[in-house]
Amino acid sequence: MTVAVTPEVGTLAPDFRLKGPEGTYYSLAEFRGNAPVVLAFYPLAFSPVCSHQLPTLETLMPTLRARGVEVFGVSVDSHHSNREFARRLGISFPLLADFDRKASAAWGLLLETGYSGRALFLIDREGRVAWREVTPHPDHVPSNEALLAAVNALGV
Repeated sequence: MTVAVTPEVGTLAPDFRLKGPEGTYYSLAEFRGNAPVVLAFYPLAFSPVCSHQLPTLETLMPTLRARGVEVFGVSVDSHHSNREFARRLGISFPLLADFDRKASAAWGLLLETGYSGRALFLIDREGRVAWREVTPHPDHVPSNEALLAAVNALGV
């Protein structure tokens, strides 16, 4: 069960300021007006389903980068755990630490377990949710094919 409402397509995406690799902070607002953003929320680093989800998203990186799309993973893990998780999986996009769980809550994904739900969001250049897929169960993985179709629909 989530504690807030997940943003609908067309609404302004909730901003965040989260720590990524090497302790660098990222905010969604810094990309507004510049680049579309993909957010991949995942429950927990080193779990079996997350260890499958992120590498499959990594296979899209050449296409997404060629179109100017920024990609971030978001979990409740520490930035230290996320850095090691990315290293072990060969993930090239930043994994961000929502250690205080504020971003997961703002995005309507914080579960009673204290973990984030699993979801993919595409945010357009204006900072609005252009597409989303929130899975009904943490063992389900959002569709990369549907994400690519949404990126194509943006015309980037």
